[in-house]
Amino acid sequence: MKTLKVDISKVLGFVPKEDIYNYQNEIDRHHRSILGKTGKGNDFLGWVDLPGETDESLLLSILDSAQKIREKNIDVFIVIGIGGSYLGARAVIESLKHNFSFLLNKKNNPEVIYAGQNIGEDYLYDLLEVLDEKEYALTVISKSGTTTEPALAFRILKSHLENKYGKAGAKERIIAITDESKGALKQLAREEGYTTYVVPDDVGGRYSVLTPVGLLPIAVAGFDIRALLAGAKKMQELNSLGSSLDENPMALYAATRNALLKSGKVIEILVNYQPSLFYLTEWWKQLFGESEGKEGKGIFPAGVGFTTDLHSMGQYIQEGYRMIFETVLAVGKAKKKLVVPMDDANLDGLNYLAGKRIHDVNKMAELGTALAHIDGGVPNIGIIVPEVNEETIGELIYFFEMSCALSGYTLGVNPFDQPGVEAYKKNMFALLGKPGFESETEAIRKKI
Repeated sequence: MKTLKVDISKVLGFVPKEDIYNYQNEIDRHHRSILGKTGKGNDFLGWVDLPGETDESLLLSILDSAQKIREKNIDVFIVIGIGGSYLGARAVIESLKHNFSFLLNKKNNPEVIYAGQNIGEDYLYDLLEVLDEKEYALTVISKSGTTTEPALAFRILKSHLENKYGKAGAKERIIAITDESKGALKQLAREEGYTTYVVPDDVGGRYSVLTPVGLLPIAVAGFDIRALLAGAKKMQELNSLGSSLDENPMALYAATRNALLKSGKVIEILVNYQPSLFYLTEWWKQLFGESEGKEGKGIFPAGVGFTTDLHSMGQYIQEGYRMIFETVLAVGKAKKKLVVPMDDANLDGLNYLAGKRIHDVNKMAELGTALAHIDGGVPNIGIIVPEVNEETIGELIYFFEMSCALSGYTLGVNPFDQPGVEAYKKNMFALLGKPGFESETEAIRKKI
């Protein structure tokens, strides 16, 4: 099978090739520090080796747990988590599933839905209303068990499960993915006897999709986690061969991003032309935003779905402030086939498209848009995948993770921490009167 490729030809009219290749020595140095685990945040580099080192017994256990969940003939499987604890799994599942699976009458796997990614009262109320009529199970994902959003959702859904199925029945429908030995969720899981999987200590949330955090929900949804890991392993093996910009697409993407940033392009827009890839974009936004946005540095990650957003954001991208570049995720072929029919009346004037596949029309929209945006002063990086399946999504996951690490180190930041995330939490705890935050409560009330 063909592998992912990076095309920078539509960048070179804006940034000379030598400006990109001037990063080669720096990329080499950071690549060595990542593989040797000697750079900033090196205690969170466990993801580097995951695809090739995932234990077979762990995979068998995850597949067994997923099968037991499906054997309960549940309608809905809920993933409780926030940030990397749900975005990676959602990105993969949404990429692979039927676009309208929730409307299918006959399906072999449960519908995967999400909770704990917000504090919306109406969202949770509506969810409970649906779950009153559905058979369901859940996984709760949290290293500590005390992160506000998922902890609130789990408290509510645990109560609902126990009221619906009894305490013993609820225990069979809850899987906890948490710390190996400590934390509130680990303690509860031990006391209640939940099936439990470990969030590795050396893998941060936004890099955790290839751990049980992502693999369990993906397996419950009915997708091939072995193929997902095999795709990621292909990228891992390619990366292990070296960091030449001519041979390593992760190195090339990282260097090109930094060269564009140096030229004044401070916003990167990830573009896709497949609605199913929306949450892959959301995962990418978290990965790069949380990894690079610190110390007054970083490229701001944004995302659009074309052609839909050409009718909203297209005008700004074409003629707005010239601080942006696009990275276009191009898919070689569609999974299914649909041809434009001939219409005798031709009132819509579309008979010139008759006999063409919808995907071919979409590809011409993709090419035409790229040419227009380049003419409008927007550089385009191309990331080309042959098709969307478990293996190519696995490739993309590892590709973006390694590219992000290389790019963050090139920026001079630690790509594996997120100190700024704590600021809103402290204010929220103070405003809610959480014990231990009395002085912060007093200080913040003076501000408001």
